[in-house]
Amino acid sequence: MNKKSGFTILEIIIVAVFASLLLIFFFIQKQNLDAMSRDESRKTAINAMYYALEESFYAEHNYYPEQISEENIKVIDPALWTDPLGYNLGDPLGSYFYEPADCKDGHCKEYTLRARLEKESDYIKQSRN
Repeated sequence: MNKKSGFTILEIIIVAVFASLLLIFFFIQKQNLDAMSRDESRKTAINAMYYALEESFYAEHNYYPEQISEENIKVIDPALWTDPLGYNLGDPLGSYFYEPADCKDGHCKEYTLRARLEKESDYIKQSRN
């Protein structure tokens, strides 16, 4: 009797399907983790802008600016003005937004900072004064 060693076609197909499912699961999880990481970066940037506005700008001027940028809020890292996908604050395609309210002559009484997140609802910080 002749005995051949090796794998059958069915065994190879089962292993290939199983490996494919593992790879699909891995890439889906990786995409979710990457999106969550970008969301955390967005929250960090909005928090930095918020505290710069409250602790630095408002404390010095007693009002909020009509627009914020590197020029008038100098206490935060300039890299934080750009979202993880490369768009600047206020860009319609970006995820960071500054919405001033109750403004007169460039002096505003309140504002809303907003980050559009991928895996959660928008992250919002509002003026506290």
